[in-house]
Amino acid sequence: MRGRWATVVAALLLVGGATASAAADAPADRRTGTTAVSTAVVPEGVTAGVAVFDRRTGTFTEQVDAQAQFRSASVVKLLLALDYLWNRGPAYTVPAADRAWLEPMLRGSQDTAANNYWSANGGPAIISRMVTRLSLSDTAPPPAGSEGFWGYTALSARDTVTIYRYILEKAPAPVRDFVMGNLRQSTRCASDRFDQHFGIAGAFDRPWAVKQGWAGRYTAADTCGPQGAAAATESQPPSASAPAAEPGTRSAAAVDLTRPALHTTGTVGADDRAIVAVLTLHPVGTSYGKAYTDIGRLTRSLNVPGAARPAGKWYGTWGDGVNVREDSSTGTAPLTRLPAGVEVLVGCQERGQVVSVPPYTNDWWAYLPQYGGYISNIYISSPDNRLPDVPECGTPQG
Repeated sequence: MRGRWATVVAALLLVGGATASAAADAPADRRTGTTAVSTAVVPEGVTAGVAVFDRRTGTFTEQVDAQAQFRSASVVKLLLALDYLWNRGPAYTVPAADRAWLEPMLRGSQDTAANNYWSANGGPAIISRMVTRLSLSDTAPPPAGSEGFWGYTALSARDTVTIYRYILEKAPAPVRDFVMGNLRQSTRCASDRFDQHFGIAGAFDRPWAVKQGWAGRYTAADTCGPQGAAAATESQPPSASAPAAEPGTRSAAAVDLTRPALHTTGTVGADDRAIVAVLTLHPVGTSYGKAYTDIGRLTRSLNVPGAARPAGKWYGTWGDGVNVREDSSTGTAPLTRLPAGVEVLVGCQERGQVVSVPPYTNDWWAYLPQYGGYISNIYISSPDNRLPDVPECGTPQG
C-alpha cells in the first residue's frame, strides 16, 4: 500500500470529478433535416462545440452547439493547405520546397509553415476565399487589429465537418490523398513540443486522421519527447480583448481569445466513415494535462460510427515530467514525457525495477499501449502498488 492519500485524492478528483450532465437534444441539421440526440458529456467548466457526421448514412450523430464560433488555433491550417492546393493544375503537383512546409504543418502543426503561407498568400484573404469556395457558414477572418494572427480565425464544429467533407468527397483525388495522407501521419510530438495525440487520437484505435489545435497559456505545459526543453504555445498572443461584433453580422469579432483552446478534429474508422470535430475552451489557469484529459473524456463519450475503442483502463497520473520508457526499468531511454496530471490508458502491468519516490516505493510498471512504453505504477492514481483491475502483461485474456 502506498498511503500517499493527499496526492491520490487530488488526482482522483481530476479523473473522477463532477462533470456536466449530457448535453440537451441537438438542433435539427440544416443539411440533412435530421435531428440527433447527443450523448456527449461536457466536463465541468469546459465550453464545447461538437459535431460528428456519419458519412455512410449522411447524418449527424452528435451536435452540441455545432454552429458556435471558436478561435481556430491550428485547425485553420487545413484551410491554408487547401488554399495553396486550389489551383495547382490537373496533377496538383506539390514541389519539394512546398512539401517541406506543408508536411510538417499538417503532421506536426508547424507554425513557421503557417506563418509562411499566411504572409505569402494574403493572410485574411485566404479565409475569405475559402469561405466562398466551401460555402462555410460560421468561418471568418481574424477580427480587426488581429489580421496577422491566423489562429484567431473563427471556426465552428459544423464548418469543420464541411471542410472535411469537401476534402473527402469533392476535392480532386491528389488533393484528398495529400491532405489526408499527412493527417494520418500525425506525430505525437508537435513541432512546438506539445503532445498532440489527445481527443480523437487517444479515444479511438486507428484508422484515424487528425488535425489538432491548441492556443493560449496552460500551466504545467510539459514538453513532449525525451528532453525537457521549454514548451511554447502556438504563435498567437496569450490573450486579447476582442471588439464586439456588429449586430446581425457573422464575424470573428466576438470570439473568445482569452481562455485556453484545445481542439481535436479529423476522421475515424475504415474509409473515413465518421468526421469528428470537438472544439473546446478551458478556464484560465487550466493545466495542459487537465485540458488534455477533459477533451479526451468528452471525445470518448461521443457516438462515433465505425470507431474502435482501445482496450484497457483509464487512470489519472500525478507528477511532473513522468518519463515513458521502453521497458519496466529506468535504465532504458525515455520515449517521451507525460503532460502533468494527464489521464492515460493502461493496457497491462508487470513487475520491474523498484522505483522510489520517498516515502513511496513500487516495483510494478504500467504499459501504456498508446505510447508504446511503460511508466512506474508509483505515478498512477491508485492506492495500491498493483492496479486491481489491470491484467499482467503476457497473461492470456478472454
